[in-house]
Amino acid sequence: MDNLMGKIAMINGPVILGENMTGFKMREMVLVGHKKLIGEIISIDGDYGTVQVYEETEGLKRGELIVSTGKPLSLKLGPGMLGNMFDGIQRPLKKIRDDFGSFIPEGIGLISIDEKKLWEVKLNVKVGDYLKEGQTFGTVQETSLITHRLLVPMGLEGKVVKVVKDGEYNIEEELVELEDSFGNKQFLKMYQEWPVRIPRPVKDRLPIDKLLVTGQRVLDIFFPIAKGGTAAIPGGFGTGKTMTQHQLAKWSDADIIVYIGCGERGNEMTEVLEDFPELIDPKTGKPIMERTVLIANTSNMPVAAREASIYTGITMAEYFRDMGYHVAIMADSTSRWAEALREISGRLEEMPAEEGYPAYLPSRLAQFYERAGYVKALSGSEGSVTIIGAVSPAGGDFSEPVTENTKRFVNVFLGLDRELAYSRHYPAINWLNSYSGYTEMLRNFYEMELNEEVEGLREKMLKLLFEESRLLEIVLLVGEDVLPDDQRLILEIARVIKIGFLQQNAFHKEDTYVPLKKQLEMLKTIDLLYERGLQAIKKGIPISQVRNGEVYGEIIKMKYSIPNDNISKIEELNNMINDFYNKLELDYSK
Repeated sequence: MDNLMGKIAMINGPVILGENMTGFKMREMVLVGHKKLIGEIISIDGDYGTVQVYEETEGLKRGELIVSTGKPLSLKLGPGMLGNMFDGIQRPLKKIRDDFGSFIPEGIGLISIDEKKLWEVKLNVKVGDYLKEGQTFGTVQETSLITHRLLVPMGLEGKVVKVVKDGEYNIEEELVELEDSFGNKQFLKMYQEWPVRIPRPVKDRLPIDKLLVTGQRVLDIFFPIAKGGTAAIPGGFGTGKTMTQHQLAKWSDADIIVYIGCGERGNEMTEVLEDFPELIDPKTGKPIMERTVLIANTSNMPVAAREASIYTGITMAEYFRDMGYHVAIMADSTSRWAEALREISGRLEEMPAEEGYPAYLPSRLAQFYERAGYVKALSGSEGSVTIIGAVSPAGGDFSEPVTENTKRFVNVFLGLDRELAYSRHYPAINWLNSYSGYTEMLRNFYEMELNEEVEGLREKMLKLLFEESRLLEIVLLVGEDVLPDDQRLILEIARVIKIGFLQQNAFHKEDTYVPLKKQLEMLKTIDLLYERGLQAIKKGIPISQVRNGEVYGEIIKMKYSIPNDNISKIEELNNMINDFYNKLELDYSK
């Protein structure tokens, strides 16, 4: 530890002004007061520095010491993160509860992953090998689902001069000894440390052209999220942000999930902490926590720790990405994180921008979302970090600063609609104000996976929904009867699209997750229903005959009636549609 020391000059909530701070560095981690509270220097002006403290500062007095640690706020990255629950600065909540009770006491230090637990280690290097930063030198079977690949820390390289035998070790034991070109000895342990605010380096950034398959029809076909991409889910209270993120965490084909609760209400975060350990991974039949990291910060925790939580989560995600895994981050919600920025900025007496948020809010959002990506890691493996951030605009007002600025930096915008949510239409994603910027990038992916072109069909269905929205305004004024039959058909088909395709039941075994192929076949069946109906109307058949309740009902119910493992049965529905309209046209031709 460095010998640098300052002293507290003034306390203002989690923000402390210290004097005698010459020699300290920006973003350096410090220990504050007799309780040794964890803090971070956020500004230095001459002999004075400002420290944001990640714990409660009650009881501190002027004149108490501020001690340097000589390093920035960093995480221990190694075995023991998966299946664990941390606070915003990586302190394990289960261990704190077992050791200290229901409340987190001040001054417990920066404890993180378990230093005593023994892990079965297999080394894959031998004496004489030359290792470079980012290379894998061993493996640990962290859970039954995930193999933890031990990586050479950044900045280290050299020839292997000593390797321990395979066996059980804790994370502090030295496994490999390296010697660099100058003869200096370096030791590799199971873990490495990394500052949370600095992105981890990669060998190359790769094109974003693979779909993050979620099994949710409105996403996979209409508004797709790409692996390594960014998405925002804004919505007012009760519109289903958390429920949507739960579905994505449970069903998306990401290898690892990092769920960040950055300042949500205590009861909502408690629900997440209780629900996730009970969820079963549908693909493996094992607990989903075996591939999940939970970071829990509630709105009553110190505001500075809330601000740090989002960086803690993204740093963990990048570490797993560097092993060659595909990671999905669920940040719930970035609005609370932005409010933490606003509160800290206010205490620093900075000039506020719109609605009191700091002027640097856009740049902080950009720094967070730009850490997503599909990359080739230094190890040579391909991995990705996909960021899906929920936004909680007050009153569902999408014009407020956090939503507006988030919109600038994400490629998928999934606007949740209160009216849809209150009418039990889930996911309550409004198809009129949502969009995805990845549709063109994913064109080849759809063609390879489905052997068909999806974009044209998607655009046709969206056009029908937009046309329905326009027609409904006319219907409100003059009634539906004045519309020509082809436009009344659009209203009927749009209803089928909304209820039969976009609405999805998370509690139905056939509907909670839908394979891509079934999604496409369902949409093609709806298209066939529209085209045959339009053809009949052009032959003079009235809409009252074209709109057959039994046929339409079967199409709406196909999401339940067609098994995911036997989608060939959709062909029977197509035959039913063709038989009905063939008979109808034949009868009218007579």
